[in-house]
Amino acid sequence: MHEVDMTKALIVTIRNWWEEQPEQPRITCVHLVVGKFTCVEPVSLQFAFEVQTKDTFLEGATLQIQETPLIAFCHTCQHEYHPEVGIHYACPTCHSPMDDIRSGRELKIDRLEYEPVGVSH
Repeated sequence: MHEVDMTKALIVTIRNWWEEQPEQPRITCVHLVVGKFTCVEPVSLQFAFEVQTKDTFLEGATLQIQETPLIAFCHTCQHEYHPEVGIHYACPTCHSPMDDIRSGRELKIDRLEYEPVGVSH
């Protein structure tokens, strides 16, 4: 389950930012952009995040995942198409192999939501 390792890396990245802040804010939500071609299961990622953030500076923070579709461009046909992950990657028109991925490999932190120190609800 590579979601566990990805979550560990995510937490390290956020911790590095958090520790650099003059007053460590309470992080309430982490927004991720995850491409379909990364083969990351959002449900598994959510679970790994909940388990790994328990009793840490991220406890109680939610994880919001925005998935991006796999989009490829065929240079032979000069058009974009949507390959089926794990099933069919070639151009549906000319059957050229997929060689130009325009979307679907993203795995990044889009933004963090946080509250300044001393603010509570």
